[in-house]
Amino acid sequence: MAALLLLGGAAYLYWSKTGVSARTDPSPAESRKSEKNGGAGAVPVVAARARRGNIGVYFTGLGAVTPINTVTVRSRVDGQLMNVFYKEGDLVQKGEKLAEIDPRPFQVQLEMAEAQRMKDQALLENARTDLTRYETLLKQNATPEQQVATQKATVAQDEGAVKADQGQIDSAKLNLTYCEITAPITGRVGLRLVDPGNIVHASDANGLLVITQIQPTSVVFTISEDQLPAVLQKIRSGQKLAVDAYNREMTKRIARGYMSTVDNQIDQTTGTVRLRATFNNDDNALFPNQFVNARLLVEEKRGVVLLPNAAIQRSSNTTYVYFVKADSTVTVSNITIGTTEGEDTEIVSGLQAGDVVVMTGADRLQEGSRVNAQIPDEAKTEGKRK
Repeated sequence: MAALLLLGGAAYLYWSKTGVSARTDPSPAESRKSEKNGGAGAVPVVAARARRGNIGVYFTGLGAVTPINTVTVRSRVDGQLMNVFYKEGDLVQKGEKLAEIDPRPFQVQLEMAEAQRMKDQALLENARTDLTRYETLLKQNATPEQQVATQKATVAQDEGAVKADQGQIDSAKLNLTYCEITAPITGRVGLRLVDPGNIVHASDANGLLVITQIQPTSVVFTISEDQLPAVLQKIRSGQKLAVDAYNREMTKRIARGYMSTVDNQIDQTTGTVRLRATFNNDDNALFPNQFVNARLLVEEKRGVVLLPNAAIQRSSNTTYVYFVKADSTVTVSNITIGTTEGEDTEIVSGLQAGDVVVMTGADRLQEGSRVNAQIPDEAKTEGKRK
């Protein structure tokens, strides 16, 4: 009985050992599959390939859409507002008739001034006739010289009266012109401030309406005073600097324009300087007083090495990447970065175009780790070719 128990125990131990061995030793097919996928123990990662390309150097500042021209239209004469020829929100052209003040009082003033001029003109002609007669009599010693001098003064006085009458006529005609209120600029009309039928005065503070120029328009934004020298250098060299206006969240570009001017002083309280950029605004995407983020393109670097931001690792004192070597192992490579724009960063040193680095999965790596690197863009290209 004891011999049977010993024989059974020996058989169980042998079976256990051979079973484990069978389960742990991979088949030749599995070994080839493991080698194809980067070898046993390879960490799957997503990689990116450094490439050559262009990247812009931008200065970003907070700004607001500021119309180039905004005019509060006021009446230049006192009177009743008779008619309004525009609708709120209309786009009006320069010189277009907007409103009409009752012209009848000024028409009466014109007629009275013309009548007064006719009267004074008749007196002037009579005085000139008397002057001619007195001058003839003076030559014959038939009148005193004082009489002639007095008559000359009368003629001059009547001439002055006629000129004053002409001034009254011109003033009345000008007031009649002011009764027709026209648009001083091309732009969009705001809400009506005075309704027809009201008496308006030239001294009214609010005016009749406000016209704001929409096309073109401008954006006034600020940059740091430390950034100003680079901008001034570009301006002095005659370069035209592009400016992009983005929405509040910096997720959408609203319009593109060009910088037109720099303010003449730095704000010492904030250490910033104001700049103005002009936009055609053909699609009316920019609205007066709208908040925007302005991005000034100062320089475009061409043919530099670029790498996605996600591939760059940072420690307390270095910036590095996990460089994938030809044997599918990684090594830590210190890099020097330059300009960052969007999802890309300029690599000044430490990488060459075509180098492969780990982009996601770096938290599981260390020096010498074996990886199974997949480059998404290249994998898609291979799939299309197949």
